[in-house]
Amino acid sequence: MLAQFHVPATIVVGGGARREVAAQCERHGVKRVLVVTDEGMMRLGPGGEIVAILAKAGLAVSTFAGVQPDPTDINVIDGLAQFRAERCDAIVAVGGGSPIDAAKAISVLVANAPPLSQYAGYHRVPRPGVPLLAIPTTAGTGSEVTKVAVITDTERDVKMMMLSVNLLPTAALVDYELTLTMPPALTAAVGVDTLTHGIEAYVSRKANALTDPLALSCIQLVARHLRNAYHERANREARAGMMLAACQGGMAFANSSVCLVHGMSRPIGAIFHLAHGLSNAVLLPTVTRYSWSAASSRYAAVARILGCCAAETPDAAAAESLVVGLERLNAELGVPRLGACPGVEETRFHALLTKMAEDALASGSPQNNPRIPTAEEIVTLYQQAW
Repeated sequence: MLAQFHVPATIVVGGGARREVAAQCERHGVKRVLVVTDEGMMRLGPGGEIVAILAKAGLAVSTFAGVQPDPTDINVIDGLAQFRAERCDAIVAVGGGSPIDAAKAISVLVANAPPLSQYAGYHRVPRPGVPLLAIPTTAGTGSEVTKVAVITDTERDVKMMMLSVNLLPTAALVDYELTLTMPPALTAAVGVDTLTHGIEAYVSRKANALTDPLALSCIQLVARHLRNAYHERANREARAGMMLAACQGGMAFANSSVCLVHGMSRPIGAIFHLAHGLSNAVLLPTVTRYSWSAASSRYAAVARILGCCAAETPDAAAAESLVVGLERLNAELGVPRLGACPGVEETRFHALLTKMAEDALASGSPQNNPRIPTAEEIVTLYQQAW
């Protein structure tokens, strides 16, 4: 099997990396910047700090803070209109996966005609967009280093997954200092999301020799640092470790693939607007229980890294122990069952199970899972996760 590996041309990692934003803009001849973020980032400070750094360097800066959690095609169109009105020539994205994904979509629509829906799927974006610098503020999605964007189509109530090398950011500035104030609940959700990226990249049918080392390193870093980051908000070593894990997980899954967890997660986000990281975290133990028998040696390796079993444990028993270990991890971190998640209303959930299962399959991700499910099996898995 041939494998391709795509990451941003420049990745700057470490405390203070965000302060390189003006230098990176100048390197690419940028004069007028659209900062894409959300209201929370402006209110909490990171968005304003980046705007100030850019302005101090003499760049013209316009701020679009209209990105919502799980961004929509409407957010993208609004951001594109502001980009054009302000005659910008580059984008700086500040925030979690939502602002970064929205910024990717805005960037490509500068060079590719709308509607955005025609680019859903694999390798459908014909031309690269404008320069995009991504500055993540959560140690979770890894979007700053991926060629993937997920945007909700508001007419169809479906999350569109787009994968194209033309969605890659030009540069990623990965600064763990921006995560030091993350509250425990967010740390938990995005942390288990990072673990999901590492696991799915490693067990995927598209896993390869380039992605395996990154996926395993991601899992090792989570094993070492997630609990400390959750229990000790200002633990700089733990925050740095989780930020690196998120970056490595992003590089791994973007060049391997995500699998069934992500396929099932997207419909939950589109319909109930549950945060992507939280829905992944909620689903991970259930999907692992379903999947491990089709790749027991790989799931066993993950179990050993996470300390779910002794090193000499046979593969099948080790893989089974991973399910228990993931359930215990979620319990320790306060990750709820699906039925206890905010906004996931029971009657509507059960009424839409068939649609969610069909949408999950249509996303393409479940087909990369070690064990490929039917729509009926996905319905059962949703029910088990409830």
